Order: sequence, then structure tokens, then C-alpha cells
Amino acid sequence: MTTGLRSPYYTNSSLINLTCFGMTAPFHRGLRHLALRVVDLPRSRQFYEQLLGMQAVWEPDQENVYFSSGADNLALHQIPKDELSSYQPPNAQLLDHIGVILDSPQAVDQMYQAVMPKIESLGGQITKKPKQHRDGSYSFYFSDPDGTLIQALYEPTISKLKFRADT
Repeated sequence: MTTGLRSPYYTNSSLINLTCFGMTAPFHRGLRHLALRVVDLPRSRQFYEQLLGMQAVWEPDQENVYFSSGADNLALHQIPKDELSSYQPPNAQLLDHIGVILDSPQAVDQMYQAVMPKIESLGGQITKKPKQHRDGSYSFYFSDPDGTLIQALYEPTISKLKFRADT
């Protein structure tokens, strides 16, 4: 039986007690990779680089690019040209949203102010303005050029964790 999450993702000052959920520490290191298929790779690349500050870490060819912000990995894969004509996004997105964690409600507001002037020119849009949630979290939502919904989130429990880049 474990008394807390003993994972290399967290420093000793940020252990999470999972026994109340009947869980033990997972074998994996957390959900840190996301791959998205995109309609226009150069446009999506510009969006993630210029709006979220993601850094390209690997570009194996002109159809794929991999980004990181330090402790994560985002892959963008161009939908092949022979599939583009038959590609019909669903009326409702199956993926609800992805998110980026911020340190405080003030950081959420700062990001919102930084995103507002340039998001439309990069092919995205604000979908929900900043608001306080019942659980104490605070966030706003925006979409990328392909309509993927992104939440900029302060979450009281997760935002306190200290992630180590060396794990």
C-alpha cells in the first residue's frame, strides 16, 4: 500500500495522497504527449509557436512537427493531401478540450490579455472569456486553427505541483 504518489514527476514537497481513491502510483510518468491531425500544418505550427510559445524539437519531414514546452510533447501531423478532400470535421468535436496549466488566476488573466490581440490573425479564436469555476479553478478557452479547444487553466491542486524537467 502506498501513502502517496511517488513519481519522478513531482518533487517531495508536492506528493499526492491517492489512497483515498484506492490507487497506487502509476507505472507511467503522466499524460505528457498529444498528437493532433491538422488541415494546414504551416498555419497550425505558427499558431502553437507564436501563441503558446511551443518550441519545435523534431521535424522528421514536412508533414510532421513535434513541439515541447519543457515537460511535454505535442505532435502535429498533416492530414495527407489525398485524404483532405474527404476530411469532414464532425459537427461536434469528439475531443472535448486540451489544456495548459498556469500558476495563478492572475497568470490566466495575463495570458488572456497576451492572446487577445493576435489570436485571430493566427487562425484561432477566444471561445469563453476568463471565469471563476465552482471548484476554485479559473480559466478561459480558445481554439486553434483546426477548432481544437484549449483551456488556459489555474487549478488549485495541479497548479501547486512542481514539475521537474529532468524526469
